[in-house]
Amino acid sequence: DPEEGDDEFFDISLEEHRASSPLQRMWYTTVRWSQKLYVRLYGEDLPPSEMLRTLCLGMTLFFMIGGYWLLRSLKDPILTALCGVTVIPKAKMLSVFVVLGVVSIYNKFLDSDIARHKLFYVFGMFYFFLFCLISLLLMHPTIGLANQQEDPWRVLGWISYCSIESFGSVMVSLFWSFANSNFSLKTAKASYGVMVATAQVGSILGPTVVNLYAVKMGVANCYLVGAFCMLALQGSMYTYISLYGSSETKENNDPSAAAKKKKPKAGVLEGLKLFYKYNYVKGIFAISCLFMVEVTIVDYTMKVLARDYFASIHPCEMGMSCYDNSPEANHGMSEDATAGFTTFMGLFGQATNTLSFLLSLLGTSAVIRYLGLRLTLLLFPSLCLAVIIFVRLKPTLYVVFAAMMMLKACSYSLNNPTKEMLYQPTSSAVRYKAKSWIDIFGARGSKALGSVVTNAFSDSASSLISNGSLVGMAVASFLIWNARFMGKLFDEYTASGHVVGEEDEGDLVVLEDDNNNQEMGKLQGDADNTSCAIEDDDEIGPEEEGQSSEEGDDKPAVVAMV
Repeated sequence: DPEEGDDEFFDISLEEHRASSPLQRMWYTTVRWSQKLYVRLYGEDLPPSEMLRTLCLGMTLFFMIGGYWLLRSLKDPILTALCGVTVIPKAKMLSVFVVLGVVSIYNKFLDSDIARHKLFYVFGMFYFFLFCLISLLLMHPTIGLANQQEDPWRVLGWISYCSIESFGSVMVSLFWSFANSNFSLKTAKASYGVMVATAQVGSILGPTVVNLYAVKMGVANCYLVGAFCMLALQGSMYTYISLYGSSETKENNDPSAAAKKKKPKAGVLEGLKLFYKYNYVKGIFAISCLFMVEVTIVDYTMKVLARDYFASIHPCEMGMSCYDNSPEANHGMSEDATAGFTTFMGLFGQATNTLSFLLSLLGTSAVIRYLGLRLTLLLFPSLCLAVIIFVRLKPTLYVVFAAMMMLKACSYSLNNPTKEMLYQPTSSAVRYKAKSWIDIFGARGSKALGSVVTNAFSDSASSLISNGSLVGMAVASFLIWNARFMGKLFDEYTASGHVVGEEDEGDLVVLEDDNNNQEMGKLQGDADNTSCAIEDDDEIGPEEEGQSSEEGDDKPAVVAMV
C-alpha cells in the first residue's frame, strides 16, 4: 500500500511537477487546492459542467428575486404617497383575492399543453408591460407621484400594490416547479443551495438599487428598472433552454414518454379535508402562518411611524400639490418625504436580507443541532413575544425597524427550516395537498387577519401600538403553547414510525415522469424549505422572496410563495 505522502505525490499533476518557476508552481497548487475545496463543498454530484448549468438557471431566479425585491421596496411608499398609509391593510386584504385570481389563471396554464418554460415568457412579458405601464403612469403629472394629494380612490396605487403581490406568487412558484422537473435527485441536493444563494444576492441588490438611486433617479425610474428585470429573466431562461433544453423537449423526442397521460390534479378542497382531519396538520398551519399576524401588525406599525417621521422632516408646505386647504388639513407627502420613505424601505430590505443570509449560512444548522428541533420550535415564537413586548415599551421608528428586521430574518432562517422538518412524519398526500393549501391560502389569510387588526386601529400610531401589541402578544403566547405541543407530537411520531395521513396516500397525483418526478417530489417534501414562492411578502410569506434555508440533512433548499 502506498504511504500517505505517496498519495499526495500522485495527486499532483505532471504540469505542476514540471513547473520551472515558483510562480507556476504556486498557480498549479492554487488550482489543485481549489478543486479539492470545490469537491468538499459540493461533492462529486455537481461537476463543473453541472455547476455552469445550475448558475445559468440560477440567473433566472436572480433577476426574478432581484426585480421582486426592488419593486417590493417601492410598493408601500407608492401606495402611501398616492392613497395614504391607512389603506395598506385594505390593500393587503384585497391582494388575497387578486392573488387567488391570478393563481387560478396560472393553474389553467399548467393544465394546458403549453411547455412549462414558455410560461416564463408568457407571464414575464405580461408583467413587463404591466410594470412599464405603471412606471409611465407614475410619471404622469396628475395621475402619478407629482400629484402629492393623498386619496384612497387613486386606483394606480392599488394596481401597483396588487400587481407586485401577484408577481411574487406566480413566478417563483413557476421557477421551482420547473427546477424540480429538470434536475435529478443527486444534482438537486448539490445544486439547489447554489440557486438559492443567487436568489439571496438578488434580494440584497434589489433594495440596494432603491436605497442608492430612489432620490437621484426618482421612484418611477426605479420602478422601470424593476420592469426590465422581467426581460432579463426571460433572456436568462431562453439562454438556459438554448444550451441545455428541458425535460419536456426531451420527452417530445421520446415516443414512450409521449404516450404517458396525466392524471387529474387534486383541488383545494383535498387540502382542506386533510387540514380538518388531522390536528398535527393544524399545528403545522399554526407554526407556518399565524406568526404572520404579528409580523403584519409590527410591519404596519413601522410604516406608519416611518410615514410620520419623514413627513415631519420634509413637511408639506403651502403651495405644494400635497397641501390640503380643507378644514381637515389632510396633507399628503411631499416629494422629499416620499423619496426618504422609499430609501428607508430599501434600507430595510438590504438589512433584512443580509441578516437572513448570514443567519442561514452560519447559524441555522448550529442552532438546530445544539438545541434540537423541539427547543428550536419554541425559539421563534418566544422571540416574537419578546419583540412585541419591547415594541410596546419603546415604540420608536428604529426600535420597530430592528424588531421587524429580526422577525423577518429569523422567520427565514429559523421558522422556515423547522416547520418544514415537521412534514417528515407525514404522507405524500399531506405534503402535497395540505401543504399547498397552507402555503398559498393559509398564509395569505393570516396576513389578511393581521390587516383586519391594523385596519381597526389605523387612526393613530399610539392606538395601533397599544392595541395591536396586545393581539400580537396573545398570538405569540398561543404559538409558544403550540410549539410545545408539536415538538412533543413530532418526537412521538418519529419514535414510533407513525405517518400522519398514510391512509390518504392513495390519492396522491402521479406526475408524468414516474421515476424522476416522484423522486423529486419526495425530495421537495423532505427538504428544509419547500415552499414555492416568496415567503410572506412584507409580512413575508408564502413564497415571496426566494429566501435561503439551511439544509439540515443534506436536502436541497427549495423556496416559497407570496
